[in-house]
Amino acid sequence: MLIKSADDKSKRLSLLEELQKSPLLDQRQKDWLRDELWTLRRGIAGERDAAHYIDNHFRDGVNHGVIHDLRISVDGEVAQIDHLLVSRMMHFYLLETKNFGGNVTITEHGEFSVEYRGERVFGVPSPIEQSKRHENVLRKLLDKLEIKARAGTSPRFYHVVLVDPKATIIRPDAKRFDTSMVIKADQFRTWFDKHIDKDVGATTMLSAVINLRGTEAVRELAEKIKRAHRPADILTLPDWIKPKAAAPASATATPPKLRKPAPPPIAATKAEPARKQLICATCGTKISYAEGKFCWNNEKRFGGSQYCREHQTSFK
Repeated sequence: MLIKSADDKSKRLSLLEELQKSPLLDQRQKDWLRDELWTLRRGIAGERDAAHYIDNHFRDGVNHGVIHDLRISVDGEVAQIDHLLVSRMMHFYLLETKNFGGNVTITEHGEFSVEYRGERVFGVPSPIEQSKRHENVLRKLLDKLEIKARAGTSPRFYHVVLVDPKATIIRPDAKRFDTSMVIKADQFRTWFDKHIDKDVGATTMLSAVINLRGTEAVRELAEKIKRAHRPADILTLPDWIKPKAAAPASATATPPKLRKPAPPPIAATKAEPARKQLICATCGTKISYAEGKFCWNNEKRFGGSQYCREHQTSFK
């Protein structure tokens, strides 16, 4: 039974796409936005495709509650579980989606790497270990919600990593490191059926029968977990990624010093001809005797008028 679908992430996509258009971004910000958009788009596509395969088998069933895109927080620890199956037998399946479109290699030490179309190999964090960390937070949540198994038994947790059906998986020897839980997303139903037949043994089955709950009980249990969902703020960005606002011109540039318009040449008075007045004929400021004398001695150059040192330079 489907309890929760994935959250809508279209607003975050729109935010990142619009932010990319800003002319105020530096190179570091552009690189981060490019990578974040690529990761988000691939993540959405991978989770959507995996949800399709999961829902095809469990959506209308009565034995499992299906929760997609569950984010929980307990005592400051956060877990983002891509898909969670809650069974009537108190078995919890944590499904981690990794939309690797290249060759996935897993070493005998449990190390993961991906190679995209002949490009260099990229090391990636182990999705198995990531899912186990999520289990720790989920356990705490179940305790907090007082969701317990019966007869003193404990809930059981299983981890599955779903990769792109087009990816190739290069595995180590199973005796050295078990990677049977890493499968292509379209193989999940087959994996699950084999898991029930092979991995759930007699002892586990006896415990499961003791913990068996009715359809409505498992729905109520899954709904209780769903109510603990705490979605992340999809519009949140790192402080450093926000474009720096362009400062107004008045705040960044010092206005040029305005020069007073030059007054018309000062007319000669009856008492003293213009050429003998110690006043600049351009700006009207008082000049020294030496400045005036220099102009008088170069009458041809200055046309019989006198100028301050600044305006003398405008004459060649």
